[in-house]
Amino acid sequence: MKVTEYIVNTINRFPRGYVFTYDNFKVEVKKKEAVIKALNRMAKSGNISKLSKGRYYKPEKTPFGELQPDQEQIVKDLLEDDGKIIGYLTGYSIYNKLGLTTQVSNTIQIGKNQNRPKLKRKRYTISFIKQKNTITKKNIPLLQILDSIRYIKKIPDSTVKESSIRLLKIIKKLSIDDKKELVRLSLKYPPSTRALLGTILSETNASSITKPLKDSLNPITKYQLPGVSKALPSANKWNIL
Repeated sequence: MKVTEYIVNTINRFPRGYVFTYDNFKVEVKKKEAVIKALNRMAKSGNISKLSKGRYYKPEKTPFGELQPDQEQIVKDLLEDDGKIIGYLTGYSIYNKLGLTTQVSNTIQIGKNQNRPKLKRKRYTISFIKQKNTITKKNIPLLQILDSIRYIKKIPDSTVKESSIRLLKIIKKLSIDDKKELVRLSLKYPPSTRALLGTILSETNASSITKPLKDSLNPITKYQLPGVSKALPSANKWNIL
């Protein structure tokens, strides 16, 4: 089978919006150049779309234009490496998923253990948030909640009061083990995050597990989170103004 025919057949098996690279094509090293040229020709003709250097996807076309791949597809190489979790989606896309905002952003934020500079892929800007905890598949949903608490003032189209009420509803539904894990993970977050988490947990009748949070905070430090005290009566006990 010719290289071009093999490439076309392989791409036909990919679902729409699936992002792929040269590595998806199992050919001899000496044929790699032919794969690169064939993919670039296909991108030029519109049969596939180019996301960034060496990254392509099978476009899904609608009467309203071409759909972009899912955000997770766009950045999947930054989330996992050879089966190992190395990052997770956070920020704007998660605010929407958690019901904290209705806005959809062109910025994709990723939590990682290392700092990285911003980069561009198509219309998206990809930025990175430093995560001090070890990232695992199991704790990603909890890290996303903690990130939302940490950046509560930056959630678009929402007030701190509205966001804190929504976060209360989300955390209330967690198991006691997940709430304990939230406390443990939060110890590597800023004090204001720990104070707001302590407030929320107190409102869910989980005050008994908040001692590590209380012990980690300076008793004279005040935290400016306007509107929280009106939504969560326990805020005053956590020095939230």
